[in-house]
Amino acid sequence: MKEFYGILQACALFCGVQEGELEGMLACLGARKVTLQKEESIFREGDPANFVGVVLRGAVRILRTDFYGNQSIVGQVEPGDLFGEAFSCAGVQALPVSAVAAQPSEVLLLDIHRVLTLCANTCAFHSRIVSNLVQVLAGKNLGLNQKLDIASRRTTRDKLLAYLTAQAKAAQSPRFTIPFDRQALADYLGVERSAMSAELSKLQKEGVLKTHRSQFELL
Repeated sequence: MKEFYGILQACALFCGVQEGELEGMLACLGARKVTLQKEESIFREGDPANFVGVVLRGAVRILRTDFYGNQSIVGQVEPGDLFGEAFSCAGVQALPVSAVAAQPSEVLLLDIHRVLTLCANTCAFHSRIVSNLVQVLAGKNLGLNQKLDIASRRTTRDKLLAYLTAQAKAAQSPRFTIPFDRQALADYLGVERSAMSAELSKLQKEGVLKTHRSQFELL
């Protein structure tokens, strides 16, 4: 685990935690590392919400499946980011989403009950972890509002531009790379891939943007 300590210290959940504290902290929180192949599930819709996860290597996609079996991408989680925390903290009996490795990955799973409950040793870091978790949840709520704003746009073009301008703003540059290929981007936006590809071609011809695979530049 020591090879991932740098990533853990960069994770918002462990903000303010020193490297020397991590070993004892992870044992207290019931941490376990899981290695995954691409498209392997970490948890599935309907599973109990018992864990909060941290991506150590690779990437994890959060998926939602409708009644007819159609999947949409709720979000993608990169190294140092958390997933599953909102549902586990809410105490839901069954998860409404699935988490799948987008590429070969390693994740750290923490027992949410140990995270939220002070241990018998009254570890000094525990209150810090809970405080950090509250801030993470608040940040994720802001991200959800952004996703709802994008999804509420009427046309594929409007959804594309809302997403891409948000990515440029986050990168603080008109040039940026998104975490999705074309199919995954269409799934994230909730649009047909063919319609989205047509809009991207139009936007390039109009001089609005340039794109190559996952790289974009707003003009």
